[in-house]
Amino acid sequence: VQLQASGGGSVQPGGSLRLACAASGSIARLNVMGWYRQAPGKQRELVARITSSGITNYADSVKGRFTISRDNAKNTVYLQMNGLKPEDTAVYYCSLFQLSVDHWGQGTLVTVSS
Repeated sequence: VQLQASGGGSVQPGGSLRLACAASGSIARLNVMGWYRQAPGKQRELVARITSSGITNYADSVKGRFTISRDNAKNTVYLQMNGLKPEDTAVYYCSLFQLSVDHWGQGTLVTVSS
């Protein structure tokens, strides 16, 4: 399984970005795709995740601002980030959990700064 993330970049506070992560390889029908982030000096934390049936959950810090979605036909997960804040600055990692195994993509940097 390989995960290829894209869409990071720099944005001013209040701005928006959309991340995408495409999974390839042997993808199980039942899985959970998600986004995690790691800020400098901090532990990696969950941002949002979505099951193959569309059930979502979010970190409290991003509820109402971020939306996770997926296209099962493309094995791709998206993270629409609106109302970005400086504290959202981090490296964002996509993940795919299936068959009791976590797979990780390379990180993509999101910087929120004026």
